[in-house]
Amino acid sequence: MAQLIGCIGTSHIPAIGGAIHKGIQQEPYWKPFFDGFPPVREWLGQARPDVVVVFYNDHGLNFFLDKMPTFAVGAASQYNNADEGWGIPTLPPFKGEVDLSWQIINTLVEKEFDVVTCQEMLVDHACTLPLKLLWPEGPCPVTVVPVCINTVQFPLPKASRVYAMGRAVGEAIAAWDSSKTVAVIGSGGLSHQLDGERAGFINKAFDLQFMESLLTNPEWATQYSIHELVEKSGTQGVELLNWLAMRAALTAGAGAGVRKVHSNYHIPISNTATGLLALEKVAGLG
Repeated sequence: MAQLIGCIGTSHIPAIGGAIHKGIQQEPYWKPFFDGFPPVREWLGQARPDVVVVFYNDHGLNFFLDKMPTFAVGAASQYNNADEGWGIPTLPPFKGEVDLSWQIINTLVEKEFDVVTCQEMLVDHACTLPLKLLWPEGPCPVTVVPVCINTVQFPLPKASRVYAMGRAVGEAIAAWDSSKTVAVIGSGGLSHQLDGERAGFINKAFDLQFMESLLTNPEWATQYSIHELVEKSGTQGVELLNWLAMRAALTAGAGAGVRKVHSNYHIPISNTATGLLALEKVAGLG
């Protein structure tokens, strides 16, 4: 059976792609953010996952406000990136892991999650930037299963519902008849609000508590309603749901816990609190 080795949560701000393109990662504005990644890349170099499942939210490239699924799963042989209007370069296509996609889709439907199955799917910066940050050199060495969560247009899924979905994805990975190793990525946030009276809102205390909870008490955020999470993290900060699904995937199965590989937190980048967290699944720590 497949082995789920761990998870990485990271921010996906479009300006990050611009900084990579311009080669300004070590300028004072960007250095505290980019300096968080070498320890995570080192761990990935040792763990060498074959596949990544990416929990992310679409920003209008593949889904728009007139058609916004709550949960959508890619089942394509490759995923194309396209220009979203941010002025950042597009990346080459990413190869899909179709067999695992269908394993996840069938498991979610069996567990009564109504998902949109996408045999063709464009992926935006929320899916592609984490891959570029984690594997900056050359072609991406992993295959990809994108799992899109609506964090854009109300009604949004409850945190507890997202947690249950993430756990079901973890169960699907554990039951996948494959010798491949899998990592999961949660892409987004942390706290930020880009519009309205609270534009520029950042909640450092909440962000740090949320990041700590993913290590010590992964269901902590499920105590809050969606409106409470928006109040605490900002309208766009509710992207933390992607991190919550990521962490829930690691709770599938028994007899395993997690250890922290590395974390980083920096504010602000483009009026956003940026976070990075890598957790490794370890047998015998449950």
